[in-house]
Amino acid sequence: MRPAEDEILLALARTVVGVATRAADQLGRLSVVQLRALTVLRALDGPNLGRLAAGMGVTLSTASRLVDRLVSAGLVDRRLSPRSRRELTLTVTPAGQAILDRYDDLRLADMKLLLERLPEDRRPDAVAVLDQLAGSTAPGTAP
Repeated sequence: MRPAEDEILLALARTVVGVATRAADQLGRLSVVQLRALTVLRALDGPNLGRLAAGMGVTLSTASRLVDRLVSAGLVDRRLSPRSRRELTLTVTPAGQAILDRYDDLRLADMKLLLERLPEDRRPDAVAVLDQLAGSTAPGTAP
């Protein structure tokens, strides 16, 4: 049996994953993992495959397969880096950005519904706590 605090944290993790999964399902064409790759790419400045893999906590081969699918879908552009001819730079295309914007809108709407379950006078405190938790996310990672 886990302590109550652990159960609460797990319930929060399940809730957030549920929000992301529902939003991904509404978009229909991408998996949560592909959306996460796009989100990490958007957050990084001039990322290459290695930085994407590190930001996602996956292997280079996994990141490479993800990028191949995203490039084929027209959501990511892969070009030679201006710094090195042996390195590729990855950028989110306008179509990829539009999908990410829609994904963010869907997740935000769902999260706001959750927040509305709280009494109005407790919402600012809840948002402050969530802000502190979100600020503790390791650099280069994305929810």
